[in-house]
Amino acid sequence: MSLDFSSLPLSEAMLDNLNSLGYLQMTPIQAASLPLILSGRDVLGKASTGSGKTAAFAIGLLNKINVQDMSPQALVLCPTRELAEQVAAEIRRLARHLANIKVLTLYGGTPMAPQVASLKHGAQIVVGTPGRVLDHLGRRNLDVSRVGCLVLDEADRMLDMGFAKDMAAVIALLPKSRQTLLFSATYPKEIAAISADIQQQPEQVEVSAVHGQEKITQFFYEVANDKRLHACMSLLTHFEPESAMVFCNSKVECQQVADSLAERGFSALALHGDLEQWERQQVLLRFANGSARVLVGTDVAARGLDIPAVGAVINYHVTPDPEVHIHRIGRTGRAEASGVALTLCSPEEVSRANAIENYQQKPIQWADISRIPFKNHNIKEAAFVTLCLDGGKKAKIRAGDILGALTKDAEVPGVDIGKIDLTETHAFVAIKQRSVKRAMAHFREGKLKGKKVRARKL
Repeated sequence: MSLDFSSLPLSEAMLDNLNSLGYLQMTPIQAASLPLILSGRDVLGKASTGSGKTAAFAIGLLNKINVQDMSPQALVLCPTRELAEQVAAEIRRLARHLANIKVLTLYGGTPMAPQVASLKHGAQIVVGTPGRVLDHLGRRNLDVSRVGCLVLDEADRMLDMGFAKDMAAVIALLPKSRQTLLFSATYPKEIAAISADIQQQPEQVEVSAVHGQEKITQFFYEVANDKRLHACMSLLTHFEPESAMVFCNSKVECQQVADSLAERGFSALALHGDLEQWERQQVLLRFANGSARVLVGTDVAARGLDIPAVGAVINYHVTPDPEVHIHRIGRTGRAEASGVALTLCSPEEVSRANAIENYQQKPIQWADISRIPFKNHNIKEAAFVTLCLDGGKKAKIRAGDILGALTKDAEVPGVDIGKIDLTETHAFVAIKQRSVKRAMAHFREGKLKGKKVRARKL
């Protein structure tokens, strides 16, 4: 079977765009699912984040869109705001060759009014979270009578997050004669039940989650429950990763571990479902731009996030699900990088470790934690500090304006300026530690685009 996109019945414009994006050959999930999607079949796909599934369903639904019709023709449901934004961004990139394509995101944690206004202007593709989509349907803001394709992305996580009823309520309002694509990283029995309810003779496509581990060095350490925190700190100061993700099995534990690490001098932040939306955004932003070294998260909160590959993954507890373990450690060792995956295992959790060993069909490598001392002098501060500016897209501020003000006016070296992120009302800029005072002084005394702009450190 050819892996070239040119082997598919796609327009020349789409093929040219895929080529310009560097999409030359299909990933396994794309090769297995795209011919089925393009032929109009329902697909039940097992694939994880990073497998290329988003491009698979995006290419499929774009192939069916009537650009002259501004009513919603495709609906994509995602578990989190972050994943919805990523999916929408990928669809927009893949739709660059199509004039007049509008992709709209609908999720909670933001005001309804701008979303209502956008819906009035029309959009062919709607990407959203089940709760907010159902809210708009209940208020009759969203017309789904012409939706010909429904995508459930990360369906297992939507179930984990308690969206089952909302998903069912949304699906009940959609046309029966539609294509339904369901993607899930794991296959709990509830997924099979949902598929049976909403899909018509779906083709099952599976890409093994056990892949790409050759660049990951994996160790298990037996620890007593009361020694976990000390063991985690020892591993962080021994391996000294530039960035690390620590996975906990509960939200409470996640916050406690992050707080304990921060109290001891580590640049650590927590990510879990009890955080407000703005808090989640700031945590992710700081970790992605290098102004926090350690992200302590739960599986649900960290799923589907566009986080660059990390140097180390530490499992604070062993997960009871071997598939989840593979997803966790897959956060490291991505692309050309290598990484380490380190798992703390109490005697009570050895059966879980054995299940992982059976699943990955590879013996676990046990190491002795007592041989890894905690090195206090190896605790490193984050390379960057994030500054939040009170002004964003609405104030017509662009990344280039901030870069120019800092390099020319404040004389901050260009190499000391990291990622710049803009929202409607704020701008976030990562500054290396040595240049923070200079940058803050400029915003305190100088101007940005002729206006005073207040800055604060996150």
